[in-house]
Amino acid sequence: MPILAHVSVRSVERLSPSFARIELVGADLADFGTDGPSFDQRIKLLFPPASGVMPDFSAAEWYSEWLALPDDERPRMRTYTIRSLQGEGIEKRLYVDFVLHPGAHGPGSDWAGAARPGDEILVVGPKLGEHHGGIEWAPGDASRLLLVGDETAVPAIVSILESLPAEATGTAILEVPVAEDVQEVAAPDGLKVCWLPREGAPVGGPALAEVGSVLGFEATPEEVTSVEVEDPNLWETPVFSSSGEEVAVLTNGLVDASMKGSAKGSAKGSAKGSAKGSATSEDGRYAWIAGESRMVTALRRHLVNELEMPRKQVAFMGYWREGVSMKG
Repeated sequence: MPILAHVSVRSVERLSPSFARIELVGADLADFGTDGPSFDQRIKLLFPPASGVMPDFSAAEWYSEWLALPDDERPRMRTYTIRSLQGEGIEKRLYVDFVLHPGAHGPGSDWAGAARPGDEILVVGPKLGEHHGGIEWAPGDASRLLLVGDETAVPAIVSILESLPAEATGTAILEVPVAEDVQEVAAPDGLKVCWLPREGAPVGGPALAEVGSVLGFEATPEEVTSVEVEDPNLWETPVFSSSGEEVAVLTNGLVDASMKGSAKGSAKGSAKGSAKGSATSEDGRYAWIAGESRMVTALRRHLVNELEMPRKQVAFMGYWREGVSMKG
């Protein structure tokens, strides 16, 4: 059973024009976390509803209880990535990096932009010693890694980079709104980190073009504007397919269900797959790609259709869709 934690803001750090890091604390975090690196671990954050009153939920039935509430009493829920966990026991601190969009945008961005010490929210996430899913990073024995994401995937990618072994090689491509959003990253010497300030270009465009340059296919930033997203909930990993494609069987068994409602950018209560093991790479390659759905869709077509990367060696995750309000 996942942990339902009541937490409060301890500090807010404005990292750059587009990012804020919020430190969350609370006694309920004592048993919160994973037994190893958190990588791209997804969690749910529940923000105060329109009424301003946070309801009480039971840990076992929180999702059904959340659904049953009237709109004005239902906390607004969004999915985020653990940036880091520090400390032990009741002194544990959870850090979450929020993307701050200009103007009114969504409950996460709006809340983070106005957050002050003492503000309270709810967190649903993994419990130490138990497997709840929510981690898609599973490169297995791959020796050549590719990580691609826009600003919504930056916290996950940076967390992954910090957890890689020293001998890891490959490329990480991180697209951000402006040059001031570039961060210092701890990554293995053999893994090139490429930051791409968008500076008004189409969302996902610079990342798409850079991947084309790295892997040797033709793509321009403008290509993303013509992409039709056939799967509105695009989520294709070695162990889960939102389109119903056949998925891989991992080296130590089939996919386990991830924690209820863990889908990034989705309000569904059903769980997306999450690797309990790792697939074996046929040619040493593994790609992890997340962000705006048009970019992810375009890259999936290039990598799977043109470059013929085996499905079990790629993870394509649509974290959000430009112009579409996500619900969870």
